[in-house]
Parts: sequence; structure tokens; C-alpha cells
Amino acid sequence: MKLLRLLSALVVTALAATGPALAQATLGDDAPLRFGRFEAEGQARYGVLSVGGVHELDRSFLDPAAQVTGRVFPLDGLKLLPPVVPSKIIGIALNYPDNPPLPDKAGPGPGYFAKLPSALIGEGGEIVPPADSTNLNYEGEMVVVIGKQARKVSPKEALDYVFGVTVGNDVTERGYPFSPLQVLRAKGSDSFAPLGPWIVPGLLYDDLRLTTRLNGEVVQSARTSRMIKKVAAIVSDLSQQFTLEPGDLIFTGTPGKTRAMKPGDVIEVELDGVGVLRNQVGEKEKGQ
Repeated sequence: MKLLRLLSALVVTALAATGPALAQATLGDDAPLRFGRFEAEGQARYGVLSVGGVHELDRSFLDPAAQVTGRVFPLDGLKLLPPVVPSKIIGIALNYPDNPPLPDKAGPGPGYFAKLPSALIGEGGEIVPPADSTNLNYEGEMVVVIGKQARKVSPKEALDYVFGVTVGNDVTERGYPFSPLQVLRAKGSDSFAPLGPWIVPGLLYDDLRLTTRLNGEVVQSARTSRMIKKVAAIVSDLSQQFTLEPGDLIFTGTPGKTRAMKPGDVIEVELDGVGVLRNQVGEKEKGQ
């Protein structure tokens, strides 16, 4: 019971606080609290990873009243789900100085695009290329998770609306015509938004190492400090146009160039303090 009370207190502190000090809210280890979703006994559940495994929460961690239930699930063999269920997913294009320009780019970057919540898969989920896929690319990214409703917030207050960050792969079919009327198809198809494994609050979001590996080979490596638009500016800018809701996701851009994946490839995206998102590319869908 003492352990349970301590973890409950830490969860409440994490849900109520912001800032880098939050990353030190731990229970017997030196890692930050890591929030996520998992499947157990046929149901999707919310939890926090700490000593002993994944501690179940009685509701979404986005609810400040969330408490641990006392049930602990061993991490080994546990099916992890995308850590949130967003109402919207927004991506930032051309947010690193070494990004190649788009062939039909209409104006200066960074720019914005949308992905679909139905594109989400979790850690270990299979990326399924569409039947007509010819050039399916990885894009490793840091993903911002909104913690409370944000509308027309200033850059100074924007981080108060961020719950934390997670890892994402902005899978993109570059074989499709990359024009404004085709971007949703290229970015938002099913399985094109791997996400997870955890959401971590309180990190120094604008100075984390982001690394992507394809079959064990490092193919992307950069610090988020190189982003053209930093997290506060991104959240503030988006909130001027869209009401951001708790759980909404912002893919903050991918560094450098990318290349194509093929069936059987294993793609891993790692972000300091958060962990590794690992997915495998499956066989193409069968055409009609």
C-alpha cells in the first residue's frame, strides 16, 4: 500500500506539473514517468511504466484526476497501443534546415499538413504498404501531445498546454503525386502513423536526440534544437487556426533526407528520454 500511495502521488504530481523538473518524478529508478496505453484481458487500458511493470490507471492520464488502480502488468509480452486517441493529427513539413525542398513547393517552410487518426498503429504494429505503393518512406519525428484545450495561446504560455512528447514515424508514400490534393493520401493511409511507446512529460523538448535506424543502420540523427520552429512556436501558431484538444498530436518534422522501405524492413525511431518505436514493414495489400 505504501508503494501504491507513493506512485499515486507521483502520478498526480506529474499530471498537475510542467517543466523539466517533472522528468525527475520517479519511483525507485532514474527514468521519467512514462504514460501509455496497452491491451490486457481484451480491453484497452491506460497506464504508467515504473518499477515492476505497467501500473494501470483508472482513466486516461490526460484527466488530472487519474489514479493508479493497484493492478500491475508485466511489460514483457504486453501489447502496447498508440498512447493516445487524438481528435486530430497535424504534421509540420520542412522544419529542419537540411530538408530537401518539395518539387512543387508553393512557399517557404515550415508548412502544415494533416494525417488521420485511423493511420495510428502502436509499438510493434505492422506498417502495411498500399497495393500501389512504389516508394514508401520513413520519417522519424518527435511528436507533441496536447494536454488541455488550446485556442489562440501565446508562445510564452504554449508549453503549459503540452502534456509531453512521444516518438512518431510519419510514414509517407512518395510514389503518389505529392501535390496539395494528394498529401492526405500520401500521409494519412492506414498504418502510416506509428506512435509510441510512451509519452513523457517535462523533458527539454527543444534539445533531444532523435535517431532513426533502418535494419539497424542509422539513417537519421539530429537534435531537436535544429528545428526551425520550436515546440512553443508550433503550438501557438496552430492554436491560432485550430482548437487543439487533449490528446491531439503534432508531428514536429523529420531531419535530413529519407529513403524507401521494403517489406520485411525493421524501422526504429528513438528519442532521448522516451524510448524506441519499432515497427516492421509488411507485405503490400492486395489490390481489388
